[in-house]
Amino acid sequence: VQLQACGGGLVQAGGSLRLSCAASGRTFSSYAMGWFRQAPGKEREFVAAISWSGGSTYYADSVKGRFTISRDNAKNTVYLQMNSLKPEDTAVYYCAAVRGNWYEGAPLYDYWGQGTQVTVSS
Repeated sequence: VQLQACGGGLVQAGGSLRLSCAASGRTFSSYAMGWFRQAPGKEREFVAAISWSGGSTYYADSVKGRFTISRDNAKNTVYLQMNSLKPEDTAVYYCAAVRGNWYEGAPLYDYWGQGTQVTVSS
């Protein structure tokens, strides 16, 4: 599975962005998908995950109520809608795929996209 993330950019605090992650391959629906982020000087952290069917989602406490993860298996794409953005959301955002169940732990994911920069100005 190859993943291509896009949709990042510069936005003012309180604004919104939608990230997309397009996957190659015919088995996309077999994979749970996750979004992670990494700010300069910090470790990569879990943001959100969605089950292979899209029926279950999970969020880090820091983004709960502001971010929404979704997927379209017909388009082999997973999305991250980010609302009410804060300067502390500034990071490179990565999408990742893992066969079967989703996890919070980054090392458990099998495939990674290249990352897309999100910068939130105050």
